[in-house]
Order: sequence, then structure tokens, then C-alpha cells
Amino acid sequence: MLEIQGIHVSIQSVAVLRGLSLSVPERSLVGLVGRNGAGKTTLMRSLMGHLRPSQGHIRFHGHDLCALAPHERALLGIGYMPEDRGLVPELTVEENILLPVWTNRKLSEAERLAFVYGILPEVKEMRDRRALLLSGGQQKLVALGRALAAGTKLLLLDEPFEGVAPALSKRLADVILKLKSSDLSILISQSDLNHSRRVVEAEYTIERGANADAVHA
Repeated sequence: MLEIQGIHVSIQSVAVLRGLSLSVPERSLVGLVGRNGAGKTTLMRSLMGHLRPSQGHIRFHGHDLCALAPHERALLGIGYMPEDRGLVPELTVEENILLPVWTNRKLSEAERLAFVYGILPEVKEMRDRRALLLSGGQQKLVALGRALAAGTKLLLLDEPFEGVAPALSKRLADVILKLKSSDLSILISQSDLNHSRRVVEAEYTIERGANADAVHA
């Protein structure tokens, strides 16, 4: 489904990704593990079109993602949960969840909300609250809900367990485990796999922007 081959990405002339490669098969959950600063978020942002690789290829269901604008990638069924949540503070929870749906005519607002609320009923209970009134953990759940609303084929989860309480970490792990039985493919980045080792089917380690085996080779 998702094939990343030898991508190089620089930020302000600093090389962050240096020939990274990985693949996410259809209906699988793949983990990307690396220390802070290893390049995990840069990869996620590159997949969503916020950064452009100078070398390499990114293909998703036969599409060359590097040739597509960010909004065109979302139309392919890719949902993204950024590490910093990225919610619009003044919008309600439900409005934040629906933002990517409003830009995609292929998606039904009612169907996507029903899907999200079925998986995250606690988010439905706070759907009318503004995002700025939520705790950090609650915002994580809403960010996941927004990714689920758009991600009909692929979910990109960037450090979903970072900075959340143990109870919420367990809840997020349970949700991800439930999603594993669906038709979705999932790429999840973490500093370690303590929270999701029981569910990942493949694991890549990133060091200094490259595959760990390439760094040590």
C-alpha cells in the first residue's frame, strides 16, 4: 500500500532524512521507532506533503505522493494525527473532526461521524466543547478522531502516546488494537514500542534520519 524508498529531506539546509525506506502493507500496523530528533515527525510531514523530499520516492496505492499537493493526499484516504495535535482552538470538537471531511466530497459527514463516535464514544460526549477547553489528553483523542474521519485507508499516528497519562495510553492502545481488525493500514511512530508492541506486525528503527541497519552498515 505505502512504499517509501530512499527519501532524503532537508529542513533549512539541514539533512533530516537520509535515504529512509519502509513499507506499510495493506491492512497492517507498522511501527517506526526512534529517539527524539531521529526524523519520525519529518517523515510524517513528508508523507502529508508539508515537506518535499529532494530524493527518493513515496508511492501510495500506485500514486506518486511527491507529485500531489497536501489536500490531494488527504483525498486518497490518508488520515494524520500530528504529535502536537494541531486542533483549531476556537472550533468545537465536532468541527475539528469534520475539517478534513468538509474538503472531501467523497466522504459522508454523517457516516464519518458515526464511525469516529463508534470507536471513541468519549469524544462524542464532548462534541460541542471548544478545543481550547480540553485537556491535553482529551485533545489527543480528538486528534485521533479527526484522523479517523479522513483516514479511510491509511492512518499516520505521530507519537500518539507522548505526554499522556497511563490510563489514556492504555485507552489509545486499545483503540489502535481495535482498528487493527479493520481494513485500515496504520503507521505509528514512537520513541519506543512499549505501548503497542503487542499489535505491530512490523517494526522499523530510525537513527539519524536513516534505517538503523543502514546507519550501522
